[in-house]
Amino acid sequence: MKKLIALALITVGISLSARAQWIVYDPTMNVQQIIDQAANIAKYVQMIENQVQQIQTLTDQLNEFKNYENLFGNPAKVVLSTFQPLVNDLTKTELGQTLTTLENTINTSDAMLYNAGGLFTSIGTTFTTPDGQTITRQATPFKPIAAVQKTTDNYLSVSTDAAARRVALKDEIAATTEQLKAATTDAEVQKLQGILVGLSAALNNTDYEINQATASALVQDIANRNDKQRQVEAQQQQQHAEFTEAIQQYGQTFKLLNAPTAFPTP
Repeated sequence: MKKLIALALITVGISLSARAQWIVYDPTMNVQQIIDQAANIAKYVQMIENQVQQIQTLTDQLNEFKNYENLFGNPAKVVLSTFQPLVNDLTKTELGQTLTTLENTINTSDAMLYNAGGLFTSIGTTFTTPDGQTITRQATPFKPIAAVQKTTDNYLSVSTDAAARRVALKDEIAATTEQLKAATTDAEVQKLQGILVGLSAALNNTDYEINQATASALVQDIANRNDKQRQVEAQQQQQHAEFTEAIQQYGQTFKLLNAPTAFPTP
């Protein structure tokens, strides 16, 4: 009996121990967890897809920017050899002087000694009479002549400088045109076109400088002719007045006889 009771207790203990190790399973809870996990995974996948899409968009934009740079170029990297010659020409001081400046720097002695580089004969500031006397020439009558000579020299200086600059500017235009033909980007084309406009303006400016120098010489010559005519008119009026006065004085000094001439009676 004692053995039976002991066996029964052992059996019950084993049974209780076995039941204590069983896991409680809740199907509803487990399914919800699976659903939540699937939802989280779906969100993560969507996030990855969005990031991939953003990366693709940025890649497309970068490629577009590279394509734009290939087509239009970077203006900051376009360095042209004809740029500096244009700047040098535009900042160069013009040789031409205004008519007022030329008239204020007249030297009558220069007019007497002027020979135009051997083209004319200098008359000198003095001359010798047949009796051997040395006479100094009067300076005042040579002032208008000196003015014309001054404007003539100004024209020759400007025209010589302009001719040399025109040759240089045309060479720069030709070189820039060749660079324009070989240009591969829009930025380079635009810069070259800008330089061509500047070179053309500088070339046209040389014509303006020559025209201005020519006008100064012509105006001075016209002024000289006008002054000569003025002097002639003034001299004629003065001579007429002096002649009239001389006739009147002569009439007062030498009066005509109004009485009849009396002859002696024979």
